[in-house]
Formats: sequence, structure tokens, C-alpha cells
Amino acid sequence: MKRSVLTRYRAMAYITAVMLLVLCACMVFKYGFGIGKDLTLVVAQVHGVLYIIYLIFAFDLGSKARWPFGKLLWVLISGTIPTAAFFVERKVVSEVAPLLAKATPEPVKV
Repeated sequence: MKRSVLTRYRAMAYITAVMLLVLCACMVFKYGFGIGKDLTLVVAQVHGVLYIIYLIFAFDLGSKARWPFGKLLWVLISGTIPTAAFFVERKVVSEVAPLLAKATPEPVKV
């Protein structure tokens, strides 16, 4: 497995988690104070697209790390629970980092 697989996952986990928190704040303003209806729609659509990208990258990482289905499902769902992706990302990195250390690339012969 390449380090770039983990890097892509980490980036999308943080982006998706932040966008979900922004979406939650927009929902509070929309339903609590009656303002920001259009902004909430835009943020929801952006989060939806970013979540789909997150799903692709998380599935790619999970298939290369050979996770069981339950673990893969938990990682995929964590993008829908506010702040969960932050904690799940840390746990995933701590579990996948040793796999990356074992897969040292061979030197290129010139």
C-alpha cells in the first residue's frame, strides 16, 4: 500500500468532518433563527459531494488494508456523525501506519 492512499483518506476525513460541522451550524441558524436558508442548501450539497469522495477514498484504504466489513462500515459511516471522523481518522492512522512501515519500497537501480 502506498502512503498516498492514507494521505488522501486523511485529507478527506478532515474536510468532510469540518464541512459536516459547518452544515450543523447552518442548520441551527436555518431552523433556530430562520436565516441562511440558501447557504444551508449550498453547504449541504457541497458536503454531499465531498462525502461521496470520502467514501471512495475510505473504501480504497479499507480494501488495501483488508479490513473486515464491520470496520469498513464504521469508517464509512463516521463521515455522517459530527466529530466522529476526527476520532476515527486518528485510530485508522495508528492502525495503518505500521502497514506502511512494513511496505518499504525497493531501491531503484540505475
